[in-house]
Amino acid sequence: MARKSAVRHGPKAAAYPGAVHASGGVETYDYPAGRWETEVRRGGRRPWRGSGGRWRVWIGRFLLWACIIVLLVNGVRAEFDRFTAEPSGAPQAPKQDAKAAFPVASASAYAVQFAGVYLNYDQKNPAAREQALRFFLPEGMDGQFGWNGTGQMQVQSVQAAGADVRDANNAVVTVLAQASGQWLQLAVPVYVKDGRFAVSGEPALLPPPPRAQPPQRPVNTDRDTGLENELQQTLVGFFKAYGSGDTVNLSRFSDDESATGLAGAVTLGQLREVNAPNGAADQRDITATVAWQIPSSQRGGAPGELQQTYQLTVVKKDGTWYVRDLRGSTQLLGS
Repeated sequence: MARKSAVRHGPKAAAYPGAVHASGGVETYDYPAGRWETEVRRGGRRPWRGSGGRWRVWIGRFLLWACIIVLLVNGVRAEFDRFTAEPSGAPQAPKQDAKAAFPVASASAYAVQFAGVYLNYDQKNPAAREQALRFFLPEGMDGQFGWNGTGQMQVQSVQAAGADVRDANNAVVTVLAQASGQWLQLAVPVYVKDGRFAVSGEPALLPPPPRAQPPQRPVNTDRDTGLENELQQTLVGFFKAYGSGDTVNLSRFSDDESATGLAGAVTLGQLREVNAPNGAADQRDITATVAWQIPSSQRGGAPGELQQTYQLTVVKKDGTWYVRDLRGSTQLLGS
């Protein structure tokens, strides 16, 4: 087979052989026009022309693997969170309130001591009050703390009544005081820092707590009068031993081995009333009213008398009733 001359296609075409067509001819591309030529032989395929499209393949692979890694990481983290998370119904620990850090008991005792000084003043000796107040006041405060130096007041008693905590360092402590025969309340601002205390501002006088009126209760008609009569001898013996502190006789009437009594501070004058409601055959909660005799302060003088009401638990053992427990009663007068 004769090859066609490439001379007629120009000097550049001669330098680059053409591709053989299926008919045996040569396929020639014009180089000056910006094209290239290759040779394709019968039954062959055109070889790879270069790396012009590979960057797209690598970018695609990178994105695919990135997606796979993100999915795997999120899946593992979700499982970890699910197993480590607390159940939805589990109670969560409450956040600690900053107010809880305030030392209420210590600040209350501090305010009581301050009120005992603050409410005591005498124009005959103002320097003594000023010196005592210095312990409670910050530096630079007026030594008399608002008092003009005139008049007189004397405190009979002071007790803590409550505290309004504002934050971890500040509270207003209220004290109940009796001064010059009058009951009143005093609100004392107290500042606390690193275990140190100070009265941070001027106190305020407040009225005493108002008197409450307890509700009227109907008289108990569900009473076991038979048991009330049966307990008379036991309770008289018990209260005599309880008033004198006679532990030997107490053990005869009491089911409580730790009972000690009042060590002779009072003596039993009279068992005034026993109130035993119906209930179990071997244990009852009852109330008993007694009149205690208090020794006179004068030699040979008549003793005083003080009526009090107790709540007791009595138990029956081998046919005999014993006092197991004695405590104060909430029974209202007239009920």
